[in-house]
Amino acid sequence: MANERKVCIVTGSSSGIGAATVRLYAERGWDVVVNYSRDVAPADAVAADCRALGAQALVVRADVAVDADCRRLALEVEQRFGRADVLVNNAGTTKFVAAKDLDGLGADDFQHIYSVNVIGAYQMVRALVPLIERSGGGAVVNVSSIASMMGTGSSLAYMASKGALNALSVGLARALAPQIRVNAIAPGLVETPWMEKGLGAERYAATVAGYRARAALDAVIAPEDVAEAAWFLGVGAAKTTGEVLLLDAGLRLRRD
Repeated sequence: MANERKVCIVTGSSSGIGAATVRLYAERGWDVVVNYSRDVAPADAVAADCRALGAQALVVRADVAVDADCRRLALEVEQRFGRADVLVNNAGTTKFVAAKDLDGLGADDFQHIYSVNVIGAYQMVRALVPLIERSGGGAVVNVSSIASMMGTGSSLAYMASKGALNALSVGLARALAPQIRVNAIAPGLVETPWMEKGLGAERYAATVAGYRARAALDAVIAPEDVAEAAWFLGVGAAKTTGEVLLLDAGLRLRRD
């Protein structure tokens, strides 16, 4: 017999946006699946937070770029909960290379980034669609990036992968309707340790300051902001599908 409580699966949820998202769903009465690919300790800590909020939390190691891992994750979800209602494809990777440095990226870099950011999202959807449909329908939320729209970001490969993810989201929305809604979120600069590590402390501070100076709302994005958007698209936006929600604090308005 399936759980009466709904279940949200969030890939890459041992830190940052993913961790904020599973915590929010747990706080609002859902059971959750915490996914990680390398270090179990942060994932266990996030799961403990969710359990303290009253949720059941299943921790699953899986590399979304590996189809067998995605299918195993889906099987573990089915065995533990008997249902799946929302999938948030948050797992992502990049390589920090200046856009003008064309020699800084090779085919291997593109293939690796696409394997996680695009193919991984597709494989997770494919693995979980039968369970979501059996549970009565639900939603997929793909975490994209403003980089896909503005040609900025950590690398050209990253920008391109997020553009592909946007297109995949629209295509899946058509293919899986009416039972499953599929949308994407395109955040601007999100304050995370991952971003700080990638840019380096000095460059990160300058990037945050520059972003705030240009954004109409004089702000950058917090992981919790993306989590709220993932809740809206996963649960609240019952008649929204095939959309890419820009979450940028008004960066594209560019303050004068």
